[in-house]
Amino acid sequence: MRNYVIIGGSSGIGKEIVSILENEETNVIATYNTNKVENRKNVAFIKLDINSENLDISDFPEEIHGLAYCPGSINLKPFHRFKDEDFLSDFKLQVLGATKIIKQLLPNLKKSGDASILLFSTIAVQSGFNFHSQVAISKGAIEGLTRSLSAELAPTIRVNALAPSLTKTNLASRLLGTPEKIAFQSARNPLKKIGAPEDIAKAAVFLLTRNSSWVTGQIIHVDGGSSVIKS
Repeated sequence: MRNYVIIGGSSGIGKEIVSILENEETNVIATYNTNKVENRKNVAFIKLDINSENLDISDFPEEIHGLAYCPGSINLKPFHRFKDEDFLSDFKLQVLGATKIIKQLLPNLKKSGDASILLFSTIAVQSGFNFHSQVAISKGAIEGLTRSLSAELAPTIRVNALAPSLTKTNLASRLLGTPEKIAFQSARNPLKKIGAPEDIAKAAVFLLTRNSSWVTGQIIHVDGGSSVIKS
C-alpha cells in the first residue's frame, strides 16, 4: 500500500486531496496546525507547526510515495503598503516551509524509489494582477523550486506544481464572501464560474499518484482558462 503525506490536510484544497486519497487503497498522513481533525480509517492526522525550528517527523512512514505541500496565504494590497516583514512572512510559510519539509522527508521519498512531490503556485506568477506582488514573489520562488528539484531528483522522484486561479476556500473568503463577489469573479472567468477545492484536488491526486508517471517539472494551470483565454 502506498503512503501519501499531505501537509495542511485539514482544510481547503488539502482537505479535498485527503478525501479523495482515503477512498483509494492508500495510507494518508495529513497534518494540521489549528484545525484539529479526528483520525479516520485510512487517514492519520498529525499536528505540525511548519514554522517550528525542529520538525518532529517520527510519526511519518519510513517510505513515502507522495508529498503535497498545501499551506498558503492570499495577502493583497498595493506594493507601497507592504513592509519587509510582510514579504518575509509569506516567503517563510510558502517557500521555506516547503523546502524544510522536503529536506526532512527526502530520505523517505527516495526509499520508495517511485515518489512524487506536489507544490502549489498561482496564475498570478505568469499573469500580472494588481495588488498581487506579495503573492507572486513567494509563488514565483515555488515555480523555480519545482523546476530545479525536478531536475535534481529525477528519475526516482517527480516534482510538479499546480497553479490555480481563485478557488472557493476559506483562504479566499474575503474575495468571495458574498453572492455579489462570487458573481463578479465568476463573470471574469472564461468558464463563468469559480473553481471548487475538488477541481484542484482531482488534478493534485493525478500528479501525486502513478497516473502521472511521465510528468515532472511542470507548472500546470487549473484555472478555468483564466491564464490563456482573454475575453
